[in-house]
This record gives sequence, C-alpha cells and structure tokens, in this order.
Amino acid sequence: MEITYKTSGTCARLIHFERDAENRIHNISFEGGCNGNLKAIAKLCEGMKAEEINAKLLGNLCGNKPTSCADQLAKAVMSQIA
Repeated sequence: MEITYKTSGTCARLIHFERDAENRIHNISFEGGCNGNLKAIAKLCEGMKAEEINAKLLGNLCGNKPTSCADQLAKAVMSQIA
C-alpha cells in the first residue's frame, strides 16, 4: 500500500512510503527537509517494521522544535497500523 503523510512542524512537507502486509516499510522518501539526512534515515529504515521505526525515532527533536522529520516518520508509519 502506498501512503503519503502530510507532516507538521518540520521542513519536510510530505513523507511517501509503502507498507506491506507484515507492516514492513519500504521506499521511504521525503519532500523538503535536509536531503542528505533524510535519504540516510530512509535507507536505515528500509524494510523495518513500523513498530521498530516508531521505537527508534519517536520523540527525536530538531533544534528547539517539538518534533523532527524522523519523529514525523515514526508518527506516519504508526498512523497506518490497523
């Protein structure tokens, strides 16, 4: 299933990814944000279960913002768990 998630409070505006039947996340990409860092996050999270991404990235902050692109990815993948 292909998903597009609208972020809140980050430089990245959208997160695109696919979720398979086992809740594994694939083909993560971000629109906006720090290109190199977000490509690295996408590579590191490729094939991980949504719960694993959430456990590692939820609560990660960017500067003095109350969230980050990584935190938004955690929220995005968990928003798709049935």
